[in-house]
Amino acid sequence: MNISLKGKRALVTGANSGIGKAVALALGASGAKVAVNYIVHPEAAQDVKQTIEKEGQEALAIQTDVSNPSQVSEMFSQIDKAWGGIDILVNNAGIDGKHMLSWEADIESWRKVININLIGAFSCASEALRRMVAQKSGVIINVTSVHEVIAWSGYSAYTAAKAGLSMLSKTLAQEAAPYGVRVLSLAPGAIKTAINQNVWSNAEALHDLLEKIPLKRMGNTDEIAKMAVVLASDLASYLTGSSVFVDGAMTDYPDFSHGG
Repeated sequence: MNISLKGKRALVTGANSGIGKAVALALGASGAKVAVNYIVHPEAAQDVKQTIEKEGQEALAIQTDVSNPSQVSEMFSQIDKAWGGIDILVNNAGIDGKHMLSWEADIESWRKVININLIGAFSCASEALRRMVAQKSGVIINVTSVHEVIAWSGYSAYTAAKAGLSMLSKTLAQEAAPYGVRVLSLAPGAIKTAINQNVWSNAEALHDLLEKIPLKRMGNTDEIAKMAVVLASDLASYLTGSSVFVDGAMTDYPDFSHGG
């Protein structure tokens, strides 16, 4: 089944690499106009923009630090100027931060993760909702993680941010539902990207990871992107306030597959 998002106006944050790049390209391939947000590596963002344009869709590349509310406001103003509004927001920008046990934590590093992963997502969602509520339509997809429900020792800021983002999605969904706006969390599991190359390029580390995944493989970015397109489309028109896990059953606690 081909999904058409023709005429829809989308913004994907952190869209110049990894999952964000795949989502931006998939939305463009489905007919959407796509704003490609990035903070570093402008050449990579331009590559994504040009690829979407080669497919016949309009695209923008906008450099914005999502943890800076004034920059976020300006980004949405640029989208308004170009396309007159927004229909789809994918909050993907995020970092996992450095490994640090909580009693050894550097509070500034901890705060940076929260500012980008949670407050940045809220800033973008708030700007999008002002427009979507007024037009009585729109979809927001917050990219969380299996770590919205699975603890991760040494990454308390990341897990706190992702769990918080999941509950934010539910609350925004409740607030926006009367206006025809849907809000969802898309929760990837172990997805093969450059950020975790140290795991999948190391045989022992990869083996240990796959023991936690019933499907016994890592996912790829296209699998996340395809789900994002479905969630953004009318195929998911009755789906809001939920977390959709794309994780190879990682959240099914595989240690219990033989009775615990």
